[in-house]
Amino acid sequence: MKIFLAGIMQGSKIQEAVHAQDWREPIRVSLEEHLSEAEIYCHYTAHPNSLAYTGERIRATFEDGVTRARNADILIAYLPSASMGTAIEMYEAWQSGALVLTISPMAANWVIRLYSHEIFADVDNFVAYIADGRLQKVLKDRRLP
Repeated sequence: MKIFLAGIMQGSKIQEAVHAQDWREPIRVSLEEHLSEAEIYCHYTAHPNSLAYTGERIRATFEDGVTRARNADILIAYLPSASMGTAIEMYEAWQSGALVLTISPMAANWVIRLYSHEIFADVDNFVAYIADGRLQKVLKDRRLP
């Protein structure tokens, strides 16, 4: 089972900077503990110096992420605020039949509403969803590997 961790990186920042990425670790740890068979891909971890990328390397890196999102069984999106890249990844994952789980206070946002199977208010609620077996039940019901 392939899991793609998607989430805000640059968002609406004007300068070359990324939003805090500390949300990734508790989710990864919980997934590893409760879904040990999962193959977890984190684009931020794979490209920690991506702000230094230029030219065609930016396009190749972005398109690789979109392809990985499209090929995921589960996409977990973290959106404390809007992210154009994450919106594209969510759409592609949804179109390909992936389970899209979104962590965001923006439950009224159209993209989040349209392309999420479930929306969680914060990381703690999402980690509890994994820990108490609800994710595993959804996966069983969906017959994901």
